[in-house]
Amino acid sequence: SLLFCTEHPFGHLIDTLRSEQYEERRYFNPQKLSDVRYENLPFCMRVLLESAIRKCDGFYIKTDDVSSILDWQMQQNQAEVAFSPARVLLQDFTGIPAMVDLAAMRDALAKQGVDPNLVNPRCHTDLIVDHSLQIDYSKCAIQSPPTPTDESHGAAVRSPAGRPSPRGSSSGGHCAGQRPGHRGGCSKASCSDAPSGRSAAVQIENTPLLCPFHLQPVSEPETMIRNQEMELIRNKERQQTFKWSFKNINVVPPDINTVHQVNLEYLCQVVQEGEGFIYPDSVVGTDSHTTMINGLGILGWGVGGIESEAVMLGQPVSLTLPQVVGCKLVGTINPLATSIDIVLGITKHLRQAGIGGKFVEFFGPGVQQLSAPDRTTIANMCPEYNATVSFFPVDDITLQHFKHTSTDHPLVVLEDYLKAIKLFKSYGDQSEDPQYSEVIEMNLSSIVPHVSGPKRPQDRVAVTCMKEDFINCLNEKVGFKGFHVSKEKQATQVPFLHEGAEYNLAHGSVVIAAVISCTNNCNPSVMLAAGLLAKKAVEAGLTVKPYIRTSLVPGSGTVTHYLNTTGVLPYLRKLGFEVVGYGCATCVGNTAPLPESVVDAIKQGDLVACGVLSGNRHLEGRLCDCVRANYLASPPLVVAYAIAGTVSINLETEPLGVNSEGKDVYLRDIWPSKEEVNHTEENIVIASMFKELRSRMEKGSTFWNRIESAESALFPWDPKSTYIRCPAFFSKLSKEVCAPQSIEGAYPLLFLGDKVTTDHISPAGSIARVSAAARYLQSKRLTPREFNSYGARRGNDAVMTRGTFASIKLQNRLIGKTGPKTLHIPSGQTLDVFEAAERYQRDGVPLIILAGKEYGSGSSRDWAAKGPYLMGVRAVIAESFEKIHRNHLVGMGIAPLQFLPGQNADSLELCGKERFTINIPQELMPRQQLTVQTSTGKSFSVMALFENDMDVAFFRHGGILKYVARSLLL
Repeated sequence: SLLFCTEHPFGHLIDTLRSEQYEERRYFNPQKLSDVRYENLPFCMRVLLESAIRKCDGFYIKTDDVSSILDWQMQQNQAEVAFSPARVLLQDFTGIPAMVDLAAMRDALAKQGVDPNLVNPRCHTDLIVDHSLQIDYSKCAIQSPPTPTDESHGAAVRSPAGRPSPRGSSSGGHCAGQRPGHRGGCSKASCSDAPSGRSAAVQIENTPLLCPFHLQPVSEPETMIRNQEMELIRNKERQQTFKWSFKNINVVPPDINTVHQVNLEYLCQVVQEGEGFIYPDSVVGTDSHTTMINGLGILGWGVGGIESEAVMLGQPVSLTLPQVVGCKLVGTINPLATSIDIVLGITKHLRQAGIGGKFVEFFGPGVQQLSAPDRTTIANMCPEYNATVSFFPVDDITLQHFKHTSTDHPLVVLEDYLKAIKLFKSYGDQSEDPQYSEVIEMNLSSIVPHVSGPKRPQDRVAVTCMKEDFINCLNEKVGFKGFHVSKEKQATQVPFLHEGAEYNLAHGSVVIAAVISCTNNCNPSVMLAAGLLAKKAVEAGLTVKPYIRTSLVPGSGTVTHYLNTTGVLPYLRKLGFEVVGYGCATCVGNTAPLPESVVDAIKQGDLVACGVLSGNRHLEGRLCDCVRANYLASPPLVVAYAIAGTVSINLETEPLGVNSEGKDVYLRDIWPSKEEVNHTEENIVIASMFKELRSRMEKGSTFWNRIESAESALFPWDPKSTYIRCPAFFSKLSKEVCAPQSIEGAYPLLFLGDKVTTDHISPAGSIARVSAAARYLQSKRLTPREFNSYGARRGNDAVMTRGTFASIKLQNRLIGKTGPKTLHIPSGQTLDVFEAAERYQRDGVPLIILAGKEYGSGSSRDWAAKGPYLMGVRAVIAESFEKIHRNHLVGMGIAPLQFLPGQNADSLELCGKERFTINIPQELMPRQQLTVQTSTGKSFSVMALFENDMDVAFFRHGGILKYVARSLLL
């Protein structure tokens, strides 16, 4: 708890908020410093300053931190400060390894005779189970029907009572139409009255899901229920781990909401209250898109799973005071531009401005045109332009938004408090504009509808230029945009049969169209636009070809609620966009397999097939390994391209299709006006939706509520488990800290190029049947159908280490071709990366990785550092690093070393087969130059990217986890 006011270094700043409308509340008032520099600080820096004042204890956070933040203009990019956020946000992909790591830490302390109950989060933590949904069922069809298994032992289990059994089940009960609360199912007699002598019905892939007795289609609501059931059964052991959990952790059950929606609609408060004081809400999360919350004036950003564990245990976040770029918005928004267009326009604008690692704060009169959902949508894409924070200060529009959601405080308290400490903004008043490191101006009227792709989010294409750009991509050599298809093959068309009808696929054919969670669900306008467009399309007689894998994964029950209430959901369903569940799906590779006839046609013609999705990740091969071109688009454009069936179309001049009368129908004929969308939004998005959602979240599901978990200080590890395993991070934990050791005679495990992403390092999608992880799971008697995904198995270090560098897109210069292989240099053998690392470790040989620019870009992923650590990697030498991944490497005790400016592996004539010795002094300093010597006699210098003394301390201890564990041993 806080020190008594008389003992607190800034006790004299304590003030009281008084009003007849509410009870008194105490707070620390930075204005009482009477320092003119405060009002010149960017608003996001004022949040940091308030936290430093309030949490100043002379140990973790010192008075020097307060002085440095106040003097931000002179100290930016120089001073190192500590920040204690109000809370930590986890999603289950990164939450499960955090839980497992802390459970392992408890074991390690217990072995040292220390009370394991000391390992409990000191900072409030919310864990949202939202990343485990997979699309097993869609379009009322069953795709590659799964066998639900008990996670621990792989044995088939029955569906919970009262839930429909998976395909082929002969359990009793009623058809969907006979079950309470369901409509449109089988209208025959009860399914429990199975006709005698009838053999079990055989379900054919990609046909409507049938009642096993009456052979009638099951209703659409069953699609979502069955996906949810499979999710809960498949991940039962992980759910039990979450329920065991720790004190001071709030777990939000699965099938409720995505992590960002929960944060926006349920957890965020703008103002928090604790230890007798009110203070600004703030958060760090294990997802890079935690920045979404910045749109509501709440400071938050993504950190590594490793860093988040340290914050949970009471350690502050250490950061160098950043530069803050002011993004001034002016002009009037184009009526046809959606929030997605604005997001991608700002993304490109800021990426070109080179703001990597900086904070961005929006100001200017144009901000007043953006609704609160618009702002959170823009803030969501912050990682795509490499900023750390994308902050919108609170104003009247923000407060109006909270009338529709919920907060623990009356709005008058929020407004009075924020105005008292100068955290409330009037965007039309230039006198309130603070000083920034630099200002970038953007005219909103210049933004026109765009899509982004075909391989990277920063490659934007105007919708009117889409056809021309796609043809150029076919012509260009293989690279970030090109596919190098010869002219004579660009007109290739491959006929195929699907459900008894013949279709043709060509280059540019759309085979995946997904309106999914993450970027769009916080913004009703774009989702309503998609629904209204679908309504007009159906009324005009347009359809979507049945072989296209369409899905609607809203990520929030709120979205389903207003789509249903406005009457557009049936029209989306008519076009194939059915609600299949809630959570991350297509974006993380959890889409259902394409029909075999489609896959065969793509392979036969070597076609560049396309996926169109309304998410924020679309790296090549991520959605499906046979879909090479993927485009990010707004939800209404996803629907439009699905109707067109191709991206090789000019939507301005070419029709989407023809109606029943043979008349051409153009996009402009069915595009809803901004006024129409706004009117629908204003009349639907009301407070009752959010109240209903809050009730749903607090109640959970029947299945979740029935899950039992152990009640013990130490986690009951199951040696048979293939999901949860005690990791080896604390196997050699001692009280003493050894001095840093030089790395001698290391071999490169991999020799990589530029832009190696965390998807390359630690894939999150399906587990390939020929991979090292697959062989491990098969040795545990699991079938490929039971593998689940890497994301779901992040609690098992044996799987995740084998999955490290298992991407089929990995380009390793040691072997000269794409794939998850490397050269074991001493023997000259080409092996799986894991097998080579295992052999090096057996021989006691340390390892390094050579890489180019932007190593570790992409999603925040802690196993992208944990995996290499367990493989024996001691250092990564690269031209540059993505900031979060660099933090992860330091957090695992791996040295991030950067070639000096103008140098790289090629300029130094490194072939990657040398042995490397890296001299690390015992008195290591931040950003110190180290000498590297090779077995061929070369010598060069690298910069050790330890940004501050805390980084050095983490490295000396062997990572954050050991640092925290040792602090509890003392």
